[in-house]
Amino acid sequence: MKSMPAGYALALCFTVLTAAPSMAREKAVNLSLFTPISLAKAEDSITAFRFDFIYGKNTAVKIIDLGLVNQTTQLSNGLQWGFVNYNAGNQTGLQLAAFNYNAGTTNGLQLAGFNYAESAGGLQLAFINYARKLGGVQIGAINIASEGGTFPVMVIANWKK
Repeated sequence: MKSMPAGYALALCFTVLTAAPSMAREKAVNLSLFTPISLAKAEDSITAFRFDFIYGKNTAVKIIDLGLVNQTTQLSNGLQWGFVNYNAGNQTGLQLAAFNYNAGTTNGLQLAGFNYAESAGGLQLAFINYARKLGGVQIGAINIASEGGTFPVMVIANWKK
């Protein structure tokens, strides 16, 4: 058996040690009673499934995010289903809730009693929809778009200008 040269072994150790902190920040699953009582820390990203019994907060959640109050600080991809969904970053996929609030960009479908998006692409479907910058379609009783909408306020539907 051929031995590994010392330089290669040193490079391999250095690579593993520098990658270890970033790997520790990603978890496949998180169960949370309320943050900080959860399997993963609030700074961790969840790559597959998160269930929040009361409240959960993580950096990112991909694929499925279920709970009473769901919060992400950077990214939400996939299905986010709860009573309140709050995203400080970007959201892509399907959001179902009584209240959806996205401080960043949303692309996909928001379905709720009230939807808010800083920048909304895709479809907002709710009793009241608000987008600071509209890049998609709003359907609801009251639709408000500060920028980009055909109308600033419209009933039934509003769309990108």
